[in-house]
Amino acid sequence: MGTQLGDLNNHLFAQLERMARDDMTPEEIEREVKRADAIVGISEQIVRTADTRLKAAKLYADHGDKLLPHLPLIGKSEP
Repeated sequence: MGTQLGDLNNHLFAQLERMARDDMTPEEIEREVKRADAIVGISEQIVRTADTRLKAAKLYADHGDKLLPHLPLIGKSEP
């Protein structure tokens, strides 16, 4: 399993494919719905995090080094 946004996209489409099967029992449908709900929740968090990083990068691009004290993770790897 990858950790890039493209990998997330692949997981979402794979879940859609699982849910589109016509031969599922009611129990399998219920399991896939629960799985899809969990995937959606995690996906939303990942997308929000990516959006926050993008906003921070845009602020840095627009305003330069004077923002670094307020954005300490830019340019540094996370612990």
